[in-house]
Amino acid sequence: MDQSEAFKEHIVQGNSFKGEFITVGAAMLNGKTISGAHVKIPLKTLNRHGLIAGATGTGKTKTLQVLAENLSEKGVPVLLMDMKGDLSGIAKAGSGHPKIDERHEKIGIPYTTKDFPVELLTLSEQNGVRLRATVSEFGPVLFSRILDASDAQAGIIAILFKYCDDKSLPLLDLKDFKKVLQYATEEGKEEIQDLYGRISTASAGSILRKIVQLEQQGADIFFGEKSFEVDDLLRLDENGRGKINIIRLTDIQDRPQLFSTFMLSLLAEIYSTFPEQGDSERPELVIFIDEAHLIFREASKALHNQIESIVKLIRSKGVGLYFVTQNPTDVPEGVLSQLGLKIQHALRAFTAKDRKAIKLTAENYPDSEYYDTQEVLTSLGTGEALVSALDEKGRPTPLAATMMRAPMSRMDILTQDELDDLNRKSTLVSKYNSTVDRESAYELLNEKIKKAESAEVKEKAQQERATVKRSTRTSTRSSTTEKAIIKVLTSATVIRGVLGILGKMIK
Repeated sequence: MDQSEAFKEHIVQGNSFKGEFITVGAAMLNGKTISGAHVKIPLKTLNRHGLIAGATGTGKTKTLQVLAENLSEKGVPVLLMDMKGDLSGIAKAGSGHPKIDERHEKIGIPYTTKDFPVELLTLSEQNGVRLRATVSEFGPVLFSRILDASDAQAGIIAILFKYCDDKSLPLLDLKDFKKVLQYATEEGKEEIQDLYGRISTASAGSILRKIVQLEQQGADIFFGEKSFEVDDLLRLDENGRGKINIIRLTDIQDRPQLFSTFMLSLLAEIYSTFPEQGDSERPELVIFIDEAHLIFREASKALHNQIESIVKLIRSKGVGLYFVTQNPTDVPEGVLSQLGLKIQHALRAFTAKDRKAIKLTAENYPDSEYYDTQEVLTSLGTGEALVSALDEKGRPTPLAATMMRAPMSRMDILTQDELDDLNRKSTLVSKYNSTVDRESAYELLNEKIKKAESAEVKEKAQQERATVKRSTRTSTRSSTTEKAIIKVLTSATVIRGVLGILGKMIK
């Protein structure tokens, strides 16, 4: 048996699974694609998280598209973060191309074109289903971490959440929280102090500045009602295919704090809402986070720790997280250590730092008698990648330099008319896109302050009336006395007496 046949047998045996799987391409040896040596990923281990990495232009987005399409066909819903705006084409069938046919002939898989059920979501003013969450849903701990609050500031935030709970003041948006913060240091200062202790004005001012900073990144649009229900990510179409939910993020690339805020709230909500799955045969939901470095670049240490904890725990809920980025070093080691699937496209060694990163990346892959991993990483072409997955028992599958299959859907964006048509057909747009501004902490506290001011004005008016009445009574008594004296002095008896005395004095 020559090396090529031995390699093919090695790959086929290592990719033989009892349960369902998706095929991502065929293994390559010495730059040649081995037809039929298919590289597969079992559905059973797709909740073990993963990484899709590689330099710009090496095919990461197309790999993401292939995985999303195949998961949808297997009835697994998908959530995609579309940072560059080039994933909407999944909603339309591809057009085919001779080069694609040639690629698939090498792989040994026939090429077909298909469209897929897509729902467009948005965090901003773009067209699509609006994603929102309330401040109350974050809770004091998560809200403090989003703001990167100090221990003292986190204590104040906890007090304000407690006060709002005790007084039935809904915290829906940032306007509500700012109003409560203002009330606690001004009109309600004594009330808060009597109930929970004194609140530092300096710390409250620092919290307010952090909220303003968050608002400047567009968080005032995100916080509010109607809150998005994460169960709506789990829908299937009429043919049993999983919905591919695409969050359009092209206009928030320069607002990483908003992106990380959203991601953390989404993962926390999924973890608290989804039931435990145990060792299920397929994931409930697979989330692909494109440009993943944006989550971690601006995140505080507390936020990093929170994300790392959720990544570790959310697997039991049947949810797989896949980070898409240029370099594996963009993702913290604590998260990388949790990843089961690694699809590594080519890396480029232009600097000493690049060469060091390639060496570290190569060490993250299983050893193979067929590859010099470090060399392969720099020689892969576009649409080729090193793939290492987990089999159904959680063991690494054979490392394979893989010719990746092409997407079945359009490898381009939708036109504006196509986007508008997709949104018109959506059942979720009408559910979430009407703005709700019900009575909450802002309105209730304003009313409370208004009533307090009205009562104060009324009390002051009553005091003024009482003062006037006392002055009037005093004046009346003085006037009566004067009249009595005048009456006596002007009486005939007094006058005759005075005249008599004067007469005697003259004599």
